[in-house]
Parts: sequence; C-alpha cells; structure tokens
Amino acid sequence: MSGRPFIKMHGLGNDFVVVDARAEPFALTEASARAIADRRRGVGCDQLIVMEPPANGAAEVFMRIRNADGGEVEACGNGTRCVAALLMAESGRPHATIETLAGLLAAEAAGAGRVTVDMGEAKSDWRDIPLATACDTLHLDLSLGVLRDPVAVSIGNPHAVFFLDDVASAPLEALGPRLEHDPLFPERANIGAAELTGPDALRLRVWERGVGLTRACGTGACAAAVAAARRGLTGRRVAVELDGGGLAIEWRDDGHVFMTGPAETAFTGVLAS
Repeated sequence: MSGRPFIKMHGLGNDFVVVDARAEPFALTEASARAIADRRRGVGCDQLIVMEPPANGAAEVFMRIRNADGGEVEACGNGTRCVAALLMAESGRPHATIETLAGLLAAEAAGAGRVTVDMGEAKSDWRDIPLATACDTLHLDLSLGVLRDPVAVSIGNPHAVFFLDDVASAPLEALGPRLEHDPLFPERANIGAAELTGPDALRLRVWERGVGLTRACGTGACAAAVAAARRGLTGRRVAVELDGGGLAIEWRDDGHVFMTGPAETAFTGVLAS
C-alpha cells in the first residue's frame, strides 16, 4: 500500500478514505483496511472505499466498501455521493452510474455541492433484510432498554429503525452494539433511533454495523424515512437531520429511494505503509 494516493472525503461528517484502483489494483485485506481506518495510527475513517473497474458496462466504476472493522458491506449512501462527485468532476457530466454489491446506483448533480443518488428499491420482506425468521417487518418483536418495536428495512443493507420521543436521551452507544449482533440479524444490522420533529421531518442517530456511532448514515436516513412513511408518521418526502447535518429523502411510488445531500473533500495524501 506504500505510496498509494488517497482522497479523504466526507458526507455530513461520515468520512471516507477513497483509493482509485481503476488503473492499478489495490490489494486490501481486513487487517490493512482496519489499519487505514484507525484514527490514531492510520488515516482514520468510517469506511474505506476502493474505486475499481466495473463489471457492468453501464457503470463508470465499481465501488468496493469496507467498514472501519475491515468487513466488506454492500451499500453506503454518503460514500456513493462522494464517489459520484469525483466521477462527475472528472467527466464534466452532471450524472454518474456506480456499481456496488447492492446493484447499480445512478447519481446526478443537485447544485450547491450536493448530489442526488437513486439508492434503489427499499425492501421490507423479512427475507430481503435479511432476518433469521419470518417476521412482521413493520413491528419487529425486538426490544432493549428504551428501544422497542422497530421497523426493519433493507436499503441494500439491513436496518432496524426505532422511534422515540427523544433520541438525544437514548444510550445508543450502549444499546447499539448489542442490537447490531442480535440473532435476529444474520448479517448484523444498522441500528437507527429516530424522533419525529415535524410533519415530514425526523431527527436520527445511527449505530452503524462495523463502525459504531456515526455522524451521518445515508442508507440509515433512507431507512428511517421509509420506516416513518410505512408507519404513517410522515409522507414520502422527509427531511432527516443527523448529527452531521441534513439529508433530503424521497421514497417514490415505484419503491426507489432518492437521497440528496453534500459531498466534500477534506484533503488528499499518500499512504505511507
């Protein structure tokens, strides 16, 4: 990895180390991903993103995603916006198509440094989350402390969204890791705590699997908006406020979820080892 350039980017404080491996392969193990993500001994990030040649000819790039614990995951909403911003700046076109393990994601420029991404179809069948057993995904029989009765949603990755009167008081740091590893979730789960703050507005905090408490989670915001609409708490256009800032989410009638938010570059560098 020595001498390999990288770009440090973030979406609302959800931060990434992005490596371009389209021309030269980038050999990465779980251990090396953890080393890069380490905030004291490495560059530091929530996710490491590697841009690779796509297998699908409709895409400009394949986006490989590893969480801070080194594990590979299917989708990352904030990371997709960042990669899309890089591709659009490179091509000069206001749109980009990105291949991920969750499928093809289309993105377009939304003005003022923002990017809109079609995150694909939200899925609510228990098999698609996936869950270990057949369940009513609108009301999971799952509780821990103040977190009770969540909604399960897949946005290319598994989410459980709990609705509370006051998310600030929820000890998500303590409850999140236990719920992430609950036997109900064979692939673990992202744990969201959401509070209704207006007719179509949510306050959200997310414990992200393999990362921990994060400043923002794009797929988590999509999942919370879909969960709120399924419960009849909001309409299908929802403003989601996370610790790092706001995202605009629209769950369209065809089932696709569109997410709009910023993508920013923090700095560039070279990996030393």
